[in-house]
Amino acid sequence: MKLILLQRLEFVCGRGCLPLDEHVGVLGDQLTVLRSPQYVTFREGQWPLAGEKVPDLVALTMGFSVQEDLDWPGLAAGSLFQRPRATALIAVRGVGSLDLPSNTSSYPLENPVPFTLDSVANTIHTLFAESTPVVLQLAPSEERLYMMGMANTVFEDLPVTLQQIRARLSQEGSVLHSLPLHSLSRNSEADLLFLSEVQVLHDISALLQRHKHLAKDQAPDLFSLELAGLEEIARRYGNDSPQFQDATKILASVLQKFADDVYGVYGNNAVVEVVTVKTFEAPLTRKSRSILESKQISNPGSPYNLAYKYNFEYAVIFNIVLWLMIMLALAVIVIAYNLWNMDPGYDSIIYRMTNQKIRMD
Repeated sequence: MKLILLQRLEFVCGRGCLPLDEHVGVLGDQLTVLRSPQYVTFREGQWPLAGEKVPDLVALTMGFSVQEDLDWPGLAAGSLFQRPRATALIAVRGVGSLDLPSNTSSYPLENPVPFTLDSVANTIHTLFAESTPVVLQLAPSEERLYMMGMANTVFEDLPVTLQQIRARLSQEGSVLHSLPLHSLSRNSEADLLFLSEVQVLHDISALLQRHKHLAKDQAPDLFSLELAGLEEIARRYGNDSPQFQDATKILASVLQKFADDVYGVYGNNAVVEVVTVKTFEAPLTRKSRSILESKQISNPGSPYNLAYKYNFEYAVIFNIVLWLMIMLALAVIVIAYNLWNMDPGYDSIIYRMTNQKIRMD
């Protein structure tokens, strides 16, 4: 039966398809929910989630609206009066799945394209600008850092560059003195990159426990981390090497501890999710706007540079304008009718005083 299936796969795909092991790696990509409050319900099942829909899922779990409805049965309708105080999303590159606890909810991830949580960060910044929420987006492997709100003061000393993290690893209290390294070496570049990302997770957890007042405000916090150290170890030693096996065990335990710490700091009101991806189809880049950029076509699907007919806020704007115009029209009609039927000698105090003065004279 298996041989027939493999032959059928080769016949259908031909020479243009990926090898069988690469298909298995892509299908093994997962989204795992390590921690979530009781009012954020993830249903049990193996419903696949598209990779580009991960930011929408994060926005919905935080109680925000999205442009397009998320047709995914894994997330149940949440409470209208409660929202998580924090959401942490850790993207792990280089492995399809990790040996995480069995009581977590895992879902297969389809089409693992690069994604960012910039839209969620912008929503938090727009709705809670006065409350100074914590927004931290960090990729130690690429030395990318984006902080907003209280994160600018709390995480200003967080090591980001590889030189800073290596200096942190040599200091007292680093993960080198607490983790069982086994086959991992302190002199290997790939091993140091992996250990540096583990050190960043440890430092973020320690800073949150030191500044617990961040979890007491009304604004939700966002943590987005991307880890690529495991991918470098797999590229250097291979997926079957003891270094890779030891690194996956260390990362699984560190992620579980990080989830427990964040969940405890925010009083059991935090969502911690892990995305494990064997490899992305393209490198992750942050898009930025410039005043010197060339004109872009507003509707990529039209070659005539036509604008969209309407956006998702069209119905809201239309109702606001329509009913405001109706109320103003009714107000003008009522005021005009009362002025037309007004008796100047009886309803107006000006004419009333004038008539009394004439009679007295």
